[in-house]
Amino acid sequence: MKKSLFLLLAGLLTGAAQASVGGYPVVLVHGFQPDNLQSKPTGEKVSENGGQYWAQYWRDRADERIDWPSQERIANKITSQYVWPKLQQLSRSGTCDSGCVFVTHSTGDLVMRYIIDNQALWLQNAGLKPLNIVATFDFSGAGGGVELADLAANVASGSGLLDSTLKLAVSLWLGELPSSSNIGVLNDLRVNTARQLAAFPDSRVPRLRFAGAGSDFLGVTGAFLPGEDDGVVASHSSCGAASVGSYNSCSRSVAFDGKLTSTNGPSGFMPYHYPMLMSKGYSHGDTILNSAKDEVTSANSRANYLNGDNLQFSTYDEKRGWWIFSSRYRLVSHSNKTSMSALVYQAAN
Repeated sequence: MKKSLFLLLAGLLTGAAQASVGGYPVVLVHGFQPDNLQSKPTGEKVSENGGQYWAQYWRDRADERIDWPSQERIANKITSQYVWPKLQQLSRSGTCDSGCVFVTHSTGDLVMRYIIDNQALWLQNAGLKPLNIVATFDFSGAGGGVELADLAANVASGSGLLDSTLKLAVSLWLGELPSSSNIGVLNDLRVNTARQLAAFPDSRVPRLRFAGAGSDFLGVTGAFLPGEDDGVVASHSSCGAASVGSYNSCSRSVAFDGKLTSTNGPSGFMPYHYPMLMSKGYSHGDTILNSAKDEVTSANSRANYLNGDNLQFSTYDEKRGWWIFSSRYRLVSHSNKTSMSALVYQAAN
């Protein structure tokens, strides 16, 4: 009996240890889900969708999730009906009292910026303790806006010159062409709108960025995105650049494939945004999956959390090519056989 109880407790402790990064509880904030525009989920279906979104890697490594429906707007029902109740729960349970890490993907990056800018005031006004968020891990972040959202809004309203290639790009991304009555959070994702939403938060929470430059759409969507992109989000957004531009890297000295060379990377970043890992072969959705798609490089191999702890990756440089045609590449150790999410999780632990 004692042995069985010991094994049960050991199992529970092991599970608890897995649901954290560096000892910090993990809270997930998922991204845009195109099918929501038609299905318009509510209640338990929203939670079910949220669980499925993270199922491949992060779901079982997290303590909590903030699930939200994509047919709504961030500053309206997404916040009042889904974000705010969860923030109150997290505060009352003390989940973040010793610090917690939020992991976001895609539009979750923009939702998170709104949370970071407002959560302390909201909770204090409700007589609750603000959350102690020490860092966010932002995969394929859409906080800088998505050009495809502007195109989708134009298609939905029938405005502008709508050629067949544009319509194909939008339909590949959304699964169908949108109508004026069902674009929901796409309104918030329009580039100018996104960049104005909580653009300069008082909180200094570090936003650690992980970006890809692959595509699931055979390059069709990339024709409408400036610079390098992951098939949905341009690098100005995923890298956290301070301004929109045709950037081909998150770094000015390392390319997406790891080549050490001069690049057209951002000269500045949004407040407290720090690009870390990049990869030429990861598409928008790949960054949160549990499979290695390509070698991974680092724009920065180390970044600090708000409390002084840090996330650090082991890298190495190698020469490729022959004689005067050779180049040097910077790669993250074991990235040829480890998914980007797993690299982050392992480094954090």
